[in-house]
Amino acid sequence: MNFKKKLSDILFLDIETVPQKENWEKLSSKEKELFSQKTQYQRKDEITPEDFYERAGIWAEFGKIICISVGFFTGLEENKKFRVKSFFGDDEHKILSEFKELLASHFSKNQHVLCAHNGKEFDFPFIARRMIIHQIVLPKKLNLFGKKPWEVPHLDTLELWKFGDYKHYTSLKLLTHVLGVPSPKDDIDGSEVAKVYYQENNIERIVTYCEKDTIAVAQILLKMNNEKLLEDKNIIKV
Repeated sequence: MNFKKKLSDILFLDIETVPQKENWEKLSSKEKELFSQKTQYQRKDEITPEDFYERAGIWAEFGKIICISVGFFTGLEENKKFRVKSFFGDDEHKILSEFKELLASHFSKNQHVLCAHNGKEFDFPFIARRMIIHQIVLPKKLNLFGKKPWEVPHLDTLELWKFGDYKHYTSLKLLTHVLGVPSPKDDIDGSEVAKVYYQENNIERIVTYCEKDTIAVAQILLKMNNEKLLEDKNIIKV
């Protein structure tokens, strides 16, 4: 692709989200009404809002973030390392605040950009909306008001793969397969995260899954730029 951006200027990330309430019964009557209205165009006629509630985590109005995993490159070509860090737990305000602090301290300069797969449609706006709900002032990298498209400091591996074909969608799982990148989907997938969180209470399993997705996004960008993939020995969890 002849990609010119310095790898060390990119913060790769992935988020995991779940419904704010464990099940439909825990919603207030007003919340049930609003969720029904919000999802009426996504649901088929025979699917009730209650049956559809398991997908509530994909909407910032009804979901919450339980993990943000980030990764960044350090070192020169032959000594290139990829460091991975996660912010996770039950306290979403804490997760978002710690992520914002990382942006402020290490990724706030003009040359810095955020990168995720389908990040422009999901991860970045979801984080921004949840920050506003928690009354956290948006960091510069997420405050897009008044910016022109070429001024937005975001990369999206899905968008890069589209090559201008805006009707095209390719999942992270499919893209890693066709590019020969180690699959991050060797344990759970996104549809199982809420169950693992609420029923199994296994946040560590979710963190591992989120970190694998973050690593996969970085590997995809390397592959797109005809660079060598990362080896396990070069991936460091911090």
